[in-house]
Amino acid sequence: MTISAGSAGWAPDACTLPTGEQPIRVAEFDRLFAYSARSARRPGPARLELVLDPAAEPDARGLAARESSCCSFFTFDFDTTTEGLVMGVEVPAAYVEVLDAFAARAGTAIGGAR
Repeated sequence: MTISAGSAGWAPDACTLPTGEQPIRVAEFDRLFAYSARSARRPGPARLELVLDPAAEPDARGLAARESSCCSFFTFDFDTTTEGLVMGVEVPAAYVEVLDAFAARAGTAIGGAR
């Protein structure tokens, strides 16, 4: 997930997604977070785990694949648990600030009214 340079710790210089498409991608993640995310946890500084509604799996996997193709520092994995679908998001230590911003955006959506 990327947005313009200087915005809340994002690193668009490490991403190949064209600038004009970045707001669209941010909106896609915002929708995923708002409508499908149930909770978020940080088992470590470089990893975020989002518990999603299992019905969102196709959308979440597609979005993750597109994001990691342009922002190769993101690694996404998925696991089905009793809590729901867990989407893991990891970054190298150099990109923890990017993950912090990603987590903050998810947290805001999860905490907001649905």
